[in-house]
Amino acid sequence: MLKIIGAVLAAVLLWPQAQAQAQAWPSKPIRFVIPFGAGSATDALSRIAGQELEQMLGQPIIIVPKPGADGALAAGEVKHAAPDGYTFMFGTNSPLAVVPNLQKNPPYNVPADFTPVTYLGDNSFFIVVHPSVPARTVTELVAVAKASPTPMTYATGNTYAFVSMAMFAAHNGIKLEAVRYKSEPDAMTDLLSGRVQIMNGTTTSTLPQVKAGKLRALSTSMPVRSPLMPELPSLVEAGQPAFPISAWFGLVGPAGLPPEIVAAMNKAMVATLAKPSVVEAMQKHGFIPKSSTPEALAAYMKEQLGVWKTALKDAGIEPQ
Repeated sequence: MLKIIGAVLAAVLLWPQAQAQAQAWPSKPIRFVIPFGAGSATDALSRIAGQELEQMLGQPIIIVPKPGADGALAAGEVKHAAPDGYTFMFGTNSPLAVVPNLQKNPPYNVPADFTPVTYLGDNSFFIVVHPSVPARTVTELVAVAKASPTPMTYATGNTYAFVSMAMFAAHNGIKLEAVRYKSEPDAMTDLLSGRVQIMNGTTTSTLPQVKAGKLRALSTSMPVRSPLMPELPSLVEAGQPAFPISAWFGLVGPAGLPPEIVAAMNKAMVATLAKPSVVEAMQKHGFIPKSSTPEALAAYMKEQLGVWKTALKDAGIEPQ
């Protein structure tokens, strides 16, 4: 009984201190840990948002790339960070929905180990091939793959690219071999050299290379056409079913983040994503900014864990 009373008294005494800390936030630089490397779409988008947040919050936003293990390294760092509002993950579906389904013994539990802050938006992808591949449409790519004596190779720098192309292969009855990289810039290097033949990549990685004539774009992998390459058919227009998965982003902190800090960061990020200059800059990367309440992001992440579990099964990808 005395122990319980002591604990209650300690909590009461510490409450004003915790409140003061929350009210003073932020008083030092804030770290955004990202699951992919420098030059990736996640890197570019986090920097666009970070520059605006710096103006709103009056503190530097430091982008910390932590590529590897499909985003699990970045997620692990945020999981173990102090819940003081100075470390967040500018995360994606990779660490927040795929890793828990891709590993038999996941290194974390998404609902228990992270505090949702806000949804960030959705990214666009394009199916591109090296010029040596004799295909100018998705239909022709399927025909080339069926005629190939050995499996064609595709580069992946994130889980959306990995799983979507596995689903594409399964649906069309073709064999494709995934060559996986920590981040898209690494994957793009091998695609440009011809070491791999196909990639379902972000706008950030693919668009400059397509415009330079170094890669050939066949389709967006989205259900509708992209305004960045309106001449390309959507995946559905190319005769394929729409992928049941999507490439999305969400901002999370470690478990136990004070509600006052969650509310303050949510307010700042929502305002950032609504600013016309930010929207324009992000759209150039094929990104569609969208914000949400912390509760809506929590519900969405829970739903996505189930969506990706089904997608991996349909693609024939077993947990490792």
